[in-house]
Amino acid sequence: MQQGLQSPLSGRVSSGFGGGKSRHKNKILIGAALAGIVPFLVSTFAATVTVGSGALEFGQGSQQAIACDPTVFAAIGEEWHSAPTAGDASAGFFRVRGVTVSNLDLASCRGKKLRIRLISTLGAELSIGATPEAHVLQISLPNVDAPVSSSDAAALALTYLTGDGTVVSSPMAGSVSLSVSGTSIYDGSDLSATSADVTFYLDSSATIVNLDGQTIGRTTVETVNNPTR
Repeated sequence: MQQGLQSPLSGRVSSGFGGGKSRHKNKILIGAALAGIVPFLVSTFAATVTVGSGALEFGQGSQQAIACDPTVFAAIGEEWHSAPTAGDASAGFFRVRGVTVSNLDLASCRGKKLRIRLISTLGAELSIGATPEAHVLQISLPNVDAPVSSSDAAALALTYLTGDGTVVSSPMAGSVSLSVSGTSIYDGSDLSATSADVTFYLDSSATIVNLDGQTIGRTTVETVNNPTR
């Protein structure tokens, strides 16, 4: 997992883009996990929205909402994607490598489904999978007393969904990592079952999903009840 993220309070999120020397970059977006299927859109610009019966104002700090976990953070990790042209051999862009949901309380969100999606600067849901209709990545959070770190996509039920929540049956380009040990990608604090990081990697091969980070305007973080039978 990438380290060295700057605090979201240290500057504008967009300042992370550009032709820096580092191959990997990260930008912090603000997120809140919501109980239910209605996504909470997050932005680097100040705004006011209503969640349940309470108003919420957000900008570049953390926010709280009525959910299984009142405060989470979303970090977009980027890496340089070379795309040389006839006129510029050094051309390319910072592709979205993955999205990390940080400071997630696995005890409060036990057994729920966790979803992420990316919204373009034009307000359109972006395809984040191997097929155009794959707009959402989802896992099922552990429903155990003592969750452990895992990168087992099958055990975490990693899958693609359409924007309205229908399962997409297509080859999986993405992967996932759930961490309860080590340090948080958000602020370097110690990870635990009550402060875990979940990273959704869009495509480690960098051949199928290559989104230019500068096209991302918002991300969403959602939790959905996952009833057992």
